[in-house]
Amino acid sequence: MKKLYILITSVILTSCSNNLEDLNKNIKDPSTVSGESLFTGAQKALVDQMVDLSVNNNNTKLWAQYLQETTYTDESNYDQVTRGIPSTHFAFLYRDIIKDLEEAKTIIEATEYSLPDDIDAKVNKLQIIELLEVYTYANLVETFGDVPYSEAINDDIFLPVYDDAETIYKDLIDRLTVAIDLFDTSSESFGVADNIYGGDAELWKKFGASLKLRMGVLLSDVDPAFAQSTVEEAYISGVFTSNSDNANFTYFSGSPNFNPIYDNVVLSGRDDFVAGETIVNLMNAFKDPRLPLFFTEVDGGGYLGGTIGANSSYSSFSHLSAVFESPTLPGNIFDYAEVQFLLAESAARGFNVGGSAKDYYEAGIEASILDWGGTFEDYTNYITQSNVDYDSALALSSAATPWKEVIGNQKWIALFNRGFEAWTSIRLLDYPIMAEPVDAVSGYPARYTYPVTEQTLNGTNYNAASSAIGGDAAETKLFWDLN
Repeated sequence: MKKLYILITSVILTSCSNNLEDLNKNIKDPSTVSGESLFTGAQKALVDQMVDLSVNNNNTKLWAQYLQETTYTDESNYDQVTRGIPSTHFAFLYRDIIKDLEEAKTIIEATEYSLPDDIDAKVNKLQIIELLEVYTYANLVETFGDVPYSEAINDDIFLPVYDDAETIYKDLIDRLTVAIDLFDTSSESFGVADNIYGGDAELWKKFGASLKLRMGVLLSDVDPAFAQSTVEEAYISGVFTSNSDNANFTYFSGSPNFNPIYDNVVLSGRDDFVAGETIVNLMNAFKDPRLPLFFTEVDGGGYLGGTIGANSSYSSFSHLSAVFESPTLPGNIFDYAEVQFLLAESAARGFNVGGSAKDYYEAGIEASILDWGGTFEDYTNYITQSNVDYDSALALSSAATPWKEVIGNQKWIALFNRGFEAWTSIRLLDYPIMAEPVDAVSGYPARYTYPVTEQTLNGTNYNAASSAIGGDAAETKLFWDLN
């Protein structure tokens, strides 16, 4: 028996010895990943990060004072250190989004398609990747200021330099212009691999023009002439024209493909958030029909928000409505209502965008109310109030620039649940006025501070960037935030 065992073992070893390289092959997983798959993953990662409510990933809905924490109030008090949110956001956008988009671009560029439709679709795929990469870099600039760009995502450069934020931003706008012009709206693109527009090139082209509009508006104070030409070009290119153009990511009911907010407010089993007093007080003053769509009523009726920065009992204040308890709540990263408010701002600044500030302001309010499930009657009742009607509200305003207050307040309400863009709008327009948290560790955050890892591992370039922007502090205003 022993001899037989040895003989069998010898045969097995001998038969394998000539194919040792096969031992390390994983026969269950594919050896390569398609560019389309990388795109799908990067798209989801981007939307997840933008909509997430977890204080470990995204503080902006607290900084926009839409919500208030019930127990752990560090983030509501502008603490950027306790959980290292800046480090998380910085790493996530570069590693999980831009890196994968770049790899998807490389693979798709190198792929030789045989069918004519696939060849035509290739061009559109590359432009869609470009739009999402520009969107991501724009967020980094709007969040941090100077960031790695020219040397970013380079495997041969471990310590990238930080580029000038304004230079990056204008280059991103140039990239958008090229991408918009290259779209072939008669051809396909990603199809089902695209969970926002299902591969519809015409909608992606509108997205690109709308993004260019947003970025142009952001430069209005720092470079008015450049901002005006950018905005007017975007308008001519064709921005969103209805709620059906909204950039809504499709989530599913099963893990891990549900909306992160479902995990935050349902699966976590925690009651961590209530409505913030800033938004509830303003919406109460406006008799806003979206209140029951955003929040629950307190016992006895009405809506009450928690004091900003203070422990706020879940049972004592309004909290997120049942709308946010659905795992399939779409993840919105851009919508028609925002575009209308951006056009209102543009018109108020004297840019030629085909309509008046009042018309676009009213269209933005209507779009928001209808998109959240309100009715046209809700809109007409709302818009006729003296503190909401555009002309009357301008007359009531005591602001140095009344339109900034009037448009800023309504735009902020319409941006509810979109923390990053709401925070950006607050910094640009300085409205609405944010409450001072009860235990604030800084003034109102004008930016995320740089990641601690950059200070320790990329110190020379970090120090140069910090000096260039005026200091790595939460209150350091970015180049576009002049007021």
